[in-house]
Amino acid sequence: MAKVTGFELNSQEPEKAAEFYSNVFGWEIEEPNWGYWPVKTGNDQNQAVNGGISKGPKDYPHGTRIQIEVESIDESISLATENGATVVRDKMEFDDFYLAYLVDPVGLGFGLIQKKG
Repeated sequence: MAKVTGFELNSQEPEKAAEFYSNVFGWEIEEPNWGYWPVKTGNDQNQAVNGGISKGPKDYPHGTRIQIEVESIDESISLATENGATVVRDKMEFDDFYLAYLVDPVGLGFGLIQKKG
């Protein structure tokens, strides 16, 4: 079973969003890396879901997406599209993981993550 491993908040004003969530909810916002501010919503004692804040791209300027960790990103993309999803960004490679963005049949955006190794 695939699990939700994080979230991404997209904004055209990510600095303002980071300040808001830090001030209101006490989230720890780290310095940005590649325009992505890692967010820690809890500590090791609770089972919090962490995520990040970034400047939304033109095709997704604002909104929230969950990140779902899967065993095989290629299989998951194939199954998702067979079941009505649309690929927004095909599989991208990063140092430790692969990432893709899709939209489900009712218009909700989500990310797929496959860890390397």
